[in-house]
Amino acid sequence: MGSIRRSKTKRRTRDLDQVKADIASSKHLARYQSTKAAEDLPGLGQWYCIECAKWFEGEHNLVAHRKGKNHKRRVRFLKEEAHTQKVAEAVVGLTRENGSYADQTMDIEEEPQTKRTG
Repeated sequence: MGSIRRSKTKRRTRDLDQVKADIASSKHLARYQSTKAAEDLPGLGQWYCIECAKWFEGEHNLVAHRKGKNHKRRVRFLKEEAHTQKVAEAVVGLTRENGSYADQTMDIEEEPQTKRTG
């Protein structure tokens, strides 16, 4: 019997679109942070990395984290433009330039039927 691979939810962080909303609106971030009890968070919730959505025990840990590879990778992903439905349709050729998929119809010319007498 092989092992079953399961996704780990214990260390799962917020998705990129949620983090982008946090960066764009401080109200969105405050609403998220208010759902967490300060007593349950590392360092009583004082040190938080917005880009990675992680709490840290102290300021030294936060500074060390910001210099690290994982943080820099996350920041790079946040700077990239997110994929949209419009881009996905353009990739497969469903844009207006090519005619939309619904507009494409097959025009089959019918041959005139002749009466057979026989």
